[in-house]
Amino acid sequence: MDLHILDHRLRVTSISKTGLVHFTHPLIKLIFLRNRSRCKFFSLTETPENYTVVLDEEGFKELQPSEHLQVEGSTWLPLNVVSNGNASSSSQAVGVTKIAKSVIAPLAEQKVSVFMLSTYQTDFILVREKDLSVVIHTLQEEFNIYREVGGESVPVHHQDTQNGLQKNGKDAAKATVHPVLIPENQFCVMSLDPDTLPAIATTLIDVLFYSNSPKEEGHSSEDLQRVKFFSFSLIEGYISLVMDTEAQRQFPADLLFTSSSGELWRMVRIGGQPLGFDECGIVAQISQPLADSDISAYYISTFSFDHALVPEEDIVTVTDMLQRQRKEPGC
Repeated sequence: MDLHILDHRLRVTSISKTGLVHFTHPLIKLIFLRNRSRCKFFSLTETPENYTVVLDEEGFKELQPSEHLQVEGSTWLPLNVVSNGNASSSSQAVGVTKIAKSVIAPLAEQKVSVFMLSTYQTDFILVREKDLSVVIHTLQEEFNIYREVGGESVPVHHQDTQNGLQKNGKDAAKATVHPVLIPENQFCVMSLDPDTLPAIATTLIDVLFYSNSPKEEGHSSEDLQRVKFFSFSLIEGYISLVMDTEAQRQFPADLLFTSSSGELWRMVRIGGQPLGFDECGIVAQISQPLADSDISAYYISTFSFDHALVPEEDIVTVTDMLQRQRKEPGC
């Protein structure tokens, strides 16, 4: 298999819910006006806490400093696994499970923190630029590694990274087993032809920017078991959308497309408190047992929490698996 270090330098940011009004203009520009921006990597995910925006340096220039904007201090590089000449999405139903054992687990063992972004098309593994030498050293036995430079894939040779290489500190302590929440929402993972983006502009703007009106008094027990989650990615010309079925019904059915099976997904939300960016092994904690059970998964990290999407038909198995994990000695 091949591992590609993509030609993007990314920033991970968070916009507060109350501060969104200060960023609607640059966000609309980044989403809809591609010809007016040099941004090639953009992802916006809404959760109950905030909006996570992951974007390249050109896109980051559009976001003005503000008390409502938090910026993680590192520069991140996206990695992509390619198998048989196709990105890891070549078997879409597998998702992040396909790379759990070959990429995520080895990096966790080396105390490399990762930020995951699964899309309809593929899975991006984001690593800090400062950790790149450790990443290459860790994965070079398993993968042919290439770095994209100016549109060309240049092989990365072992000697390129061995000078001054250090393992990321001492052996890691056993990873914290974080609590999880499994909301009742059913989710869809979909895509859209970029040429038809203007046709859903009004709906997309409404869902992203005007869906936070105060809830009416008297929540039903069902409402309390649902979480707000909507993700839009525009990366190198490909669009990916993750939304629950309630949001999906607002969009024209003939424009959004999903896998031929039309599979519905359930969410596993990881973390009782904001997770931060320095703890290692959070993604592996979920993806490894899913891989052992051959359960498909998408995985989307955000500024505060992590989110795994698993097939609805597997949610009972996943719930039992996570409960057993928490009961293991030392958890």
